[in-house]
Amino acid sequence: MTRDIKPRPNHREYIRILRRLTPQQRLTKAFELSEFTKQLFIHGLRKRFPNLSEEEFRKLLLERLDKCHNRNY
Repeated sequence: MTRDIKPRPNHREYIRILRRLTPQQRLTKAFELSEFTKQLFIHGLRKRFPNLSEEEFRKLLLERLDKCHNRNY
């Protein structure tokens, strides 16, 4: 069985850099990446639905975000 894994030539360097960060720096980086992901999601959604009003867009965004949350409670 073969594994189709995308080459990651800088992965070792990335891990090395992460290991040098303090816990506080790692947490900050996690928050930054989370915000970046959120903005990317919003931008992509806006591109797919450019004609929605702000109210319609907000409703769609909240519906889509709700689908992302874990339902195991």
